[in-house]
Amino acid sequence: MASGEGRRVSRAVVGPGLRRIRLAVSIPFTAAQQLGHPGLSAASSDLPDLRPLSERPRFDPSTALIVADLQNDFADPAGSLAVSGADQVILAVNAAVAAAVAAGGAVALTQDWHPESTPHFAKDGGIWPVHCVAGTWGAELHPAFDVPAGAHRVRKGEQGEDGYSGFTMRHPISGREMPTELEMILRRIGIERVVVAGLATDYCVKATAMDAVRLGFEVGLLRDAVAAVNLEPDDGELALAELAEAGVDIR
Repeated sequence: MASGEGRRVSRAVVGPGLRRIRLAVSIPFTAAQQLGHPGLSAASSDLPDLRPLSERPRFDPSTALIVADLQNDFADPAGSLAVSGADQVILAVNAAVAAAVAAGGAVALTQDWHPESTPHFAKDGGIWPVHCVAGTWGAELHPAFDVPAGAHRVRKGEQGEDGYSGFTMRHPISGREMPTELEMILRRIGIERVVVAGLATDYCVKATAMDAVRLGFEVGLLRDAVAAVNLEPDDGELALAELAEAGVDIR
């Protein structure tokens, strides 16, 4: 008998006085396999992959690579807020983009896109030098970043909003938290897992990954595809430790 065709015979046993009826249900082997019978292997590619994140392929059609802020002001040595090691991050991100596309995954990228004045900047009461002003060289994606056709783009701070995450931002006056369109995009295309890369580990990368955890995505981070600002020497490592504690798969 072929294993995919075998069936258990249905039978009913009637106890004395019809007080008890026992029914053995007929289930095809293929159905039992799909229900996760411990003695049978899964027979359907539609079943969720229950292996730990660390044992699963990095990319698949339900996974999106989120690349945070690979813009000239962060990734170019001439940028106003250049991050050390950004050149190596770009190489690692490009390799990840190629892998994601080959596996049928999605790619989403974020950009700071600030007005000339915003509470984000030191001159307006914030802590950062002017950077990534909309329409300037500093706000453009670094030319060495291989942006794939069809990549989803999310621009942050266009109306002066503050914040670091690709998923949320804060109103510049009230401080009220508001969503960007990133979650909506990912839900619409059936994304269940995100892998985060880009700049910088201790700010936009960390905030994006933590928000993804909060929103219920499975979350990974590419260790060699991020780099930190490190206002304090250990900020990047502390951020990675916090992300690992939150359940982010870092590898």
